[in-house]
Amino acid sequence: MTDLLGSAGGAALVFAATNLDDIVVLTVLFVAARGTGRPRPRDIVAGQYLGIGALVATGVVVAAGLLVVPDPWTGLLGLLPIALGVRALLARRDDDGPPAVVGSLLGVAGVTIANGADNIAVYVPVFRSLRPATGLVFLLVFVALVAVWCAVAALLGGHPRVVRLVGRAGHWLVPAIFVAIGVTIVVGSGVLPRLAALLG
Repeated sequence: MTDLLGSAGGAALVFAATNLDDIVVLTVLFVAARGTGRPRPRDIVAGQYLGIGALVATGVVVAAGLLVVPDPWTGLLGLLPIALGVRALLARRDDDGPPAVVGSLLGVAGVTIANGADNIAVYVPVFRSLRPATGLVFLLVFVALVAVWCAVAALLGGHPRVVRLVGRAGHWLVPAIFVAIGVTIVVGSGVLPRLAALLG
């Protein structure tokens, strides 16, 4: 029992450390859903599960030695939220609500994967060191915590102060958050010096 609780606690720590920034993204998506109806809340939840599932599956496969992830090239995934944010900033709107930066389940999953590309660097050594039974505990805890993350973000996205803030500045704030996330991913990955070396 103690081993089980220790494994669950370790899984919760790994999940929280690698997905803390997802709270911001999910909150923005839930606020946009309230204002525009897109993406639908069920698409946000399903997209988050799909995105986290893809990241964990990649981490497990890489840990098993079946795939090599070219690092730091995963940083190029940061171009996705940048493109979505820029597109939303350039889009003309007839209302004052927040723009629907992401409008579908696959869009949410794509942003989750882009935002979590660096998670794989943590998941690989973690899953490589786990016994199968402990790995299963980690997966079950991850499944539960995705639901918790979505619930917290939905509550934050319905908070009057958050709704007022996004209502006032959402036309630029929401896309700017996506652009900032994308820039952070690209710059933090170290892919820019690699590109400069290739082009130079």
